Amino acid sequence: MSIGSKIAWDDTVLPFQLDRSDVRGRVARLDGVLDHVLAQHDYPPAIEALVAEMALLTALIGQTIKLRWKLSLQVRGDGPARLIATDYYAPSEDGAPARIRAYASFDKDRLDPAADPFSQIGQGYFAVLLDQGPGTVPYQGITPIAGGALSACAETYFAQSEQLPTRFALSFGRAMLPGSGKGEHWRAGGVMLQLMPRASIPQSPEGGSGEEGLLQAEDMLEGAQAEHWNRANILLDTVEEIELVGPRVQPTDLLVRLFHEERPRVFDPQPVQFGCTCSEARVRQSLSIYSAKDIGHMTTPEGVVTADCQFCGAHYVLDPATLGFEAEKDPDAE
Repeated sequence: MSIGSKIAWDDTVLPFQLDRSDVRGRVARLDGVLDHVLAQHDYPPAIEALVAEMALLTALIGQTIKLRWKLSLQVRGDGPARLIATDYYAPSEDGAPARIRAYASFDKDRLDPAADPFSQIGQGYFAVLLDQGPGTVPYQGITPIAGGALSACAETYFAQSEQLPTRFALSFGRAMLPGSGKGEHWRAGGVMLQLMPRASIPQSPEGGSGEEGLLQAEDMLEGAQAEHWNRANILLDTVEEIELVGPRVQPTDLLVRLFHEERPRVFDPQPVQFGCTCSEARVRQSLSIYSAKDIGHMTTPEGVVTADCQFCGAHYVLDPATLGFEAEKDPDAE
C-alpha cells in the first residue's frame, strides 16, 4: 500500500449509521489540519494535548451542522489552562471543505508539566455555541467541567442539553509515519456515536447518575433502546488507539471491523482544513465603535494601532486616523 493511499482519509470526517442499533456516528482523522492549528503557537505539551482533543471533538460534532453555519466550542476554567476555544465553519456549498481553527489561553507559570492535561483546567464549564447566520440569535449550551476528559464533558453536554446519548472514543498525539517524508507531527482520530433522536426520553426525577447529579446516557434509556446502545458501546470499547488515528486502517474498514453485525452504512465524507476568518476589514469593524479619544489610548508610541489574531497569528498595523467612528481618513484612499 502506498503512502498516498494510506493518508487518503486524513483531514476528513466520515458520517455513518448503524441500522441495526438505530445509532448514527462519525469517524474523523486529522493530520495536516491539526499540525496547522498547533503550528500557530508555541504551546507547552499539556496545552497542545487539550487543543488537539478540542479540535478533534469540534470536527466530529461540527459535521452535523448545516451549510454556512458556525459551531464553536469553549472550555473555561480557573486552572492554568484558562481557555480552549475552537471554531468550525461549515462549507458554503456541498462538496466544499469545512474549516477549523483553535487557540488556547494559559498561565505558563502555573502549569504543572507532570500533571494530566485535563486537570490543568480546574473548575469551569464546557460550552457549545451555534451561529446560524445573520438575523438569527446564536444558541448557547453550557455544562460543568466533569468526567476526567474533554470528551466526557461533551458527552455530558449532549445528555444534559440535547437529551441525546453520545459517546466518543478519541486518540491523539505526536506520530511519525515511516516513508512519508514528514518528521514527527500531530495526528488525531476518533469515533462519535449518538443515538438517533426520539420523541421522548425518560428522565429520573432524582437527577442523573453523573457527577453532581448530571445526566448520563444510561439515565435516559430503557428496554430495547438501552440494549442497542449498550451493544454499540461494547463494540466501540474494542477499538485500539492505532486504529483510531490510522492511517493504515481506513475509516470504512474500521467500521466493518467494529460494527459489521450492526449493518454500518456510510455517507459522503466531509473534508476539513485549517481556516481563519480574520481580516483587516474585520479588525476595522471591531474598532468602529470607538471614539478618536479611545483610539488614541490604543495607539503605540510609534503612532500606529496594532492587532493580532489569536487563532492564526496574523499581525495588523493600522493608521489610527482611519479608525473609529470619528475617523479622519478613508482607509481605502491612497
